[in-house]
Amino acid sequence: MAKLFFFLSGEHEYLPASELKAVLEAEGFDYEFSEKLDQVIRLEAQLGCVEVVKRRAAFTRVCGLELFNCEAEMNTIIRNMRATSLDEALGEKESFAVRVKRVRSYAPKIGEMALERTLGRLVQDRNPAARVNLRNPDRTLLGIVTENRFIFGAKLADIPAKPFVERRPRRKPFFHPSAMQAKLARCMVNLAKPREGDLVFDPFCGTGTMLIEASLIGCRIVGMDIQRRMARGSVRNLSHFKIKPEGIIVADMRSPPLTEVGSIVTDPPYGISSTTLKRTTRQIVEELLVAANEMLKKRRRICMASPRTLEIGHIGTMHGYKHLESHFVYVHRSLTREIVVFEKV
Repeated sequence: MAKLFFFLSGEHEYLPASELKAVLEAEGFDYEFSEKLDQVIRLEAQLGCVEVVKRRAAFTRVCGLELFNCEAEMNTIIRNMRATSLDEALGEKESFAVRVKRVRSYAPKIGEMALERTLGRLVQDRNPAARVNLRNPDRTLLGIVTENRFIFGAKLADIPAKPFVERRPRRKPFFHPSAMQAKLARCMVNLAKPREGDLVFDPFCGTGTMLIEASLIGCRIVGMDIQRRMARGSVRNLSHFKIKPEGIIVADMRSPPLTEVGSIVTDPPYGISSTTLKRTTRQIVEELLVAANEMLKKRRRICMASPRTLEIGHIGTMHGYKHLESHFVYVHRSLTREIVVFEKV
């Protein structure tokens, strides 16, 4: 196994780390957790997991091969750099660039640009045939300052934010104000831990956001909505991304025409912009949990969102599910979402 580090998004405190763990477990990778720092996870795993994280994760920004970690103090960094082999990170005649990122305001006495220049000179001292190329290097060596620690290694993969921005709600042909952002939807799909080829079901598919994100990581998808207009809108958005679902159904969650699905990922209707057909959000959630019990095999997961005030974790436990985790995402002054993960027992 290789020593790896993952530079996480700072958009949420706990979601990025939970998503990374879920991706590794869903794809069957063994890993040994080393340390969680602010926006950095250090662990040991097979190198093959990097491509999977790159393909699936929403809240991981960079994957890297760790070369050393130490106190975020200039002399200590230089000493560790001189003692570290670069054989795994840089070929004899490859070009390179050194980049340093700082999380928040940790170790303010260290200047990023000064440290980049110092480390670049040390790399060239160790490998005189290597040349600096700041625009298009063969290899990027990355240092991260976080919690007064310095993590240094070779960048293996970038996960750009642009594709998620291009799939934001207002960029899609069919828009509804209740639609979730693509990044959070992808994270929720990952928290449900489907594998490639698994059938992911969204019983309140709306604009199709969950289905789109599940399909893009290789899952089969089926959606349902009680409103014909929303189901048609979902089909329109899926077609825009050239995604073919197993089906989009117009039906009520109280009697879904499905017998078995791999996992359920959904954002039930709530709030003034959503139609609940005179049922409370609690009634809708409870109806979903009852119906899901018939469709899921043991140890399969539901990931859903609801208003924090509903205390959905408690509701799921009352209906016999194992409450694995909850995350709270601020939306606006009157709404904080609870992202909850249940497992059928």
